[in-house]
Amino acid sequence: MKTSHLFLTLAAAVTSSAPAVAGPLLFDQNVTAVIFGSGNANGSFTVDRAEGIELGLRAKVRYPTPANQFNSNGDGSYDHEAGGGGAGNVRAKWNFEWSINSDLTGQLGRNLSQLSYRLQLDFDPGVATSFLAFDPIKGVACADHSFGNNGSTESNDQRTVCDGGVGSLAQQTAYASFVAGNNLVQNSWNLDFFDNGSNWVFDPNLDGQYTFTLEALQDSSVLASTKIDVFVGQGPQTVPLPGTLALGLLGLGLMGSVLRRRPR
Repeated sequence: MKTSHLFLTLAAAVTSSAPAVAGPLLFDQNVTAVIFGSGNANGSFTVDRAEGIELGLRAKVRYPTPANQFNSNGDGSYDHEAGGGGAGNVRAKWNFEWSINSDLTGQLGRNLSQLSYRLQLDFDPGVATSFLAFDPIKGVACADHSFGNNGSTESNDQRTVCDGGVGSLAQQTAYASFVAGNNLVQNSWNLDFFDNGSNWVFDPNLDGQYTFTLEALQDSSVLASTKIDVFVGQGPQTVPLPGTLALGLLGLGLMGSVLRRRPR
């Protein structure tokens, strides 16, 4: 899916929040259907299915050529290369992809507009997290998502066009009707879309660990949630310890645990 100025507006407007608490997650799953873009395979999603809802997240190779290569570790984490792609080589070589189904069985009569959602994007390449959090569905006037229902395919999804990022009045009206008339929505995004050059800054060339969470809420209650970690390059970098502290930890046999990197 294409990017827009909407993401820069969001990145400037919202603040980070506490991370979501993931439920009993299922790994390397298919979601109901993959309806965004063309040539995108199903599979390798980290999924929560609860309260008749299905939420899925995954990471996928995007540059230099889009590929159905997810590099899942089978535990909600994904390995991807550091380095830039796209115009100016400022985008990550990988995209994160999300899927929301508000009525998994099709028997609840619950469309997307009847819940709210929270997507959290981590901009800290270390083991800590710095979340940009927003509702990707109801928190925007228009976005270039793909909408459908449980029987939809990529060829018959409803796809929003949003000129200038926020869309014309007609485009915003169409977007609202898609939210109210469907229970399935998906998109594929790159962290660079949200880089605003100040509080949310992304460097695709850094090794790191990036966490993504997705929640569905009714009022203030979390009904379903999912979470993934994307390990980039050699993973999160450790901070060198002061010499005296390092020697002390070594004497206690703890140096390995403090400086241990994630196995590759």
